[in-house]
Amino acid sequence: MKILMTGSTGLVGTALVSALARDGHTVCRLLRPQSAVLGGAKEGFDVPWNPATGELGGAGVGADAVVNLAGASIVGGRWTKARKELLRASRIDTTRALVGALAKMHARPRVLVSASAIGIYGDRGDELLTEDSKPGTGFLAGLAREWEAEALKAEALGIRVVLGRFGIILAPHGGALAKMLLPFKLGVGGRLGSGRQWMSWITLEDVVTITRFAMENGAVRGALNVVAPQPVQNAAFTKVLGKALRRPTLLPAPAPALRLALGETADALLLSSQCVVPEVLGKLGYSFSHPELSRALHALLQKG
Repeated sequence: MKILMTGSTGLVGTALVSALARDGHTVCRLLRPQSAVLGGAKEGFDVPWNPATGELGGAGVGADAVVNLAGASIVGGRWTKARKELLRASRIDTTRALVGALAKMHARPRVLVSASAIGIYGDRGDELLTEDSKPGTGFLAGLAREWEAEALKAEALGIRVVLGRFGIILAPHGGALAKMLLPFKLGVGGRLGSGRQWMSWITLEDVVTITRFAMENGAVRGALNVVAPQPVQNAAFTKVLGKALRRPTLLPAPAPALRLALGETADALLLSSQCVVPEVLGKLGYSFSHPELSRALHALLQKG
């Protein structure tokens, strides 16, 4: 297949480009003129595009699939007004421009797999959340709703659209797990707040495989929870990670201290609860490489 990809230099994009290239697929990395591939990636090739105008290089013609992973990181300090505007523009405006570019093609891709996030469900306590659950409230939920709405406009072009609602992605070299490892290794890790909030996690390996599954399986369309089948509460996650690293987990981070340090970001990213299950993947018979947390962490830490 010939695949167009935005966000190819991020955690998921880098792994996905490598996996697709290894299997003989042609990957076209859609990059802004001022962008460069981090680390000088050898797989695939670059296609210039301008999200501000929707202009796409001619090498993108004839693609079979599109993977849209563009979006500035939601972590990294407080969400100032300027930061929120960047998060919105990098997701909503970029996706709108991408769909606009696809509309100009005479031969259009068969499928668009567009990233979203389980943040669309908001803070839901112990409620079990499936793809049929209603969106929640808050900044992240609103951001994800608008993000998905832009991607779904591609359906009017005859393109199958999959909305990959990513959970907490675990990888030893990046993402949430990489940020957790140092304090835990130093013995100062602990639960966040009450520890009762649910964490819906997924390994990077499964994210890559599920994204490919969504591209190749015509039965997959609409919302898709990209999470492992066994979500855990933060206190349990903390204990499992501490055990895997053979380190104590006796120093909790109180919710007031997290809010003082990070403001709104603390409630949205660290203290909110989303007990999300992959109902659609289960019905389609997808087999997870890492369905259970303790074995997943053991495998990841061995690699790290």
